[in-house]
Amino acid sequence: MRAREELVMRLAETRRATLGGISDSAFDELKRAVQDAPESFIDTPANQAFYLVCVAVERFERDGEGDDALDDDAYLRARRLRHMRMVSDCDQILAIDPACTDAHLLKALAENDNAEALLGILLDMEDAIAAEGDAWSDVLLRPQLRVRAAVVRTCMETARYGMALGKAAESLALSPLDTLGCRHSAVLAYARLEDEAGFEALDARFDHASSAWSLLARVILNFKLGRMSAARRALAGYSALVEGGAYALLRPILVDTYMPDRPACAPCSFTEALFAVHEADPIVVDVPDFALWAEDQPVVRAAARSYADAHGFDW
Repeated sequence: MRAREELVMRLAETRRATLGGISDSAFDELKRAVQDAPESFIDTPANQAFYLVCVAVERFERDGEGDDALDDDAYLRARRLRHMRMVSDCDQILAIDPACTDAHLLKALAENDNAEALLGILLDMEDAIAAEGDAWSDVLLRPQLRVRAAVVRTCMETARYGMALGKAAESLALSPLDTLGCRHSAVLAYARLEDEAGFEALDARFDHASSAWSLLARVILNFKLGRMSAARRALAGYSALVEGGAYALLRPILVDTYMPDRPACAPCSFTEALFAVHEADPIVVDVPDFALWAEDQPVVRAAARSYADAHGFDW
């Protein structure tokens, strides 16, 4: 979530509506003024609440910056404290604006480690969206799009792959550019369901742009279809194209809850590999032979070991 950027857009749009018709150049000046001093433009409970959402999200991210240096027990303690702080922050925000969708979403994510319970809460939060063009272009609709993206990811976490595809299709219809990346969940779901036609159609829709999700999903798809030569080639491609992809797959690293959506990262980066493997975990657990097969591939195992040695990771 690019919270500050969205805050500036939200405050500028609110002030433009108050001022009436202003020129594009005047609006650009307004945005610069908002960027310099956003607090000066907060004049409604809704915007005050969103400003505090930004503060809470930024603090959550800042507090997690030292996680890599912690052992497992210390990490879990720090994570629990971060989540408790987020719940407390959201309670304060909701006292200002009980209708703040982002605060409701963040609170649900922070206090529900049980994915089944979380899914029910998120489904109750879904509201109808009416928009022309891509809904993401309307800054006031973004909170509801974030809820829908969280629904898709939680469907995957609870192994509801068909439901994940249906919800992803709804989100893609509302926001065809898919800024929140529902397509990433969908390609994994297509792979798990062995739906090659659906996988290829979605891959083509986004111009076959490589990502850790699409490359890993292709490995899983071929493996589940029993095309082992193709699966080995796909695994080699994933390992070669995704930085540290082999290590991320063979030695999964704990990934904290997205607050409220996937953090931005470069395509095919190591961070993206961590996210993709994390999100594919329910599939890998459900197909136990897959992890053993992947580790048995000498080239991939060597690539993983090499990445670990180069970056000081455990092996």
